Amino acid sequence: MTGAASASASGARRPIVVVGDVLLDRDVEGDATRLAPDAPVPVVEVAAERRRPGGAGLAAALAARDGRAVVLVAALGGDEASAAVRAMLPPGVRLAELPLDGSLPVKSRVLAGGRPVVRFDSGGGTPGPPGPAVREALRSAGAVLVADYGQGAAAAVRELLAEAARRVPVVWDPHPRGLPPVPGARLVTPNEREARMFCGPDARPHGEDDDSPHAHSRRGALLAERWRAASVAVTLGGRGAVLARANCDDPLYVPAVAGHDGDPCGAGDCFAATAAGVLADGGLPSDAVGRATEAATCFVGAGGLASLAPWRDRSPASAPAASAPAAPTGDARTLIEAVRSRGGTVVAAGGCFDLLHAGHVQFLEDARRTGDCLIVCVNSDASVRRLKGRGRPFNTAADRLRVLSGLGCVDAVVEFDEDTPEALLRRLRPDVWVKGGDYSVRDLPEAAALREWGGQTLVLPYLDGRSTTELARRAASMTS
Repeated sequence: MTGAASASASGARRPIVVVGDVLLDRDVEGDATRLAPDAPVPVVEVAAERRRPGGAGLAAALAARDGRAVVLVAALGGDEASAAVRAMLPPGVRLAELPLDGSLPVKSRVLAGGRPVVRFDSGGGTPGPPGPAVREALRSAGAVLVADYGQGAAAAVRELLAEAARRVPVVWDPHPRGLPPVPGARLVTPNEREARMFCGPDARPHGEDDDSPHAHSRRGALLAERWRAASVAVTLGGRGAVLARANCDDPLYVPAVAGHDGDPCGAGDCFAATAAGVLADGGLPSDAVGRATEAATCFVGAGGLASLAPWRDRSPASAPAASAPAAPTGDARTLIEAVRSRGGTVVAAGGCFDLLHAGHVQFLEDARRTGDCLIVCVNSDASVRRLKGRGRPFNTAADRLRVLSGLGCVDAVVEFDEDTPEALLRRLRPDVWVKGGDYSVRDLPEAAALREWGGQTLVLPYLDGRSTTELARRAASMTS
């Protein structure tokens, strides 16, 4: 399973406010097959150059991938790099700018065969004090994500962040050159190297080489106490993450869903952005860390930053409509782009999946065999109620999506609020749409949508004698 993603259609949500240091990321990509004649260094034959918002800009873009409104609080100036970032931010991200005395930092990487060879940094400046737009953004936040890259943006609004932490969840992604998180942060997300550094002499609770989950959890608990944070998640790269609380010897270890030998750049931003979204929707830190670990693993497995569509190629036609209540999640988008980039076939299937039974499982397994990834489109609670009547669904959308996400044949799960998934399919544009049951292709309204882009519609049978209605009837008869 390459990972699962979900999107909610629960209505309007207050925005996530991302506070931090924006960079301009520049990747020069090519292949290196020889060394330079004048020095023992590789010669990179440049094939492409890509630019995108980095730092807090990347975190904001990732937070907005599920259609959620995001406000980015960051320092931008009058330089060319600042202008480029403003132009490249995706439609779902609104800016509330801090003044910048200087120029925006530019981080340039040279990659050969997809692997970094060298990085060089330029630019830099000092953020100024917050104005009314920044103050209003933080007052109206549903959650705050601090993406601290040590350039001073978080320090410039620290008083406002401390006040926000008393009202809404604050996720703090710390930096060695930045200030400590404000007291009351709901979740702090250092990686294992940063956790060791922040702990200082106390970084090795059981010995210099102790790299066990328990050792990492003790560092997390120590930092939670020191920072007066509700919880600390120490991220362990391809091994997952450990969630710890102060004065608590009951840590939670969340393993990665799969191991991937890819470029991890941006995975930390993906982790923090996903966690902030879960907390904004009322989830617990344990829920947030579980979803964030899965999302970050899928992000790396799908190609990381290389899997993201070029920012300059983004057009309004390719962006989800602002009114769409259930745009596909960022993980689903990343998955689709990665599968298509290697010539694969994207398969989508749909249904309510209220009480998952063997018929559903066989149907989904058969659907997955028709292509290279399977995205399951699931009716929201309101949609099920309109289709099935009062008393349905038996399980909430959150539970139904979670169960489907656990199936090995399912790569992504997306919720939709309409009676049929036509609008969602037009955004996903799968190569194959699969429906289960005794339908006829010509009777399916989705089939016409698939024909618009040359897609194919298939009907696969369920196992005989298995149905949600029959399960519910049998359960009711046993209790009567």
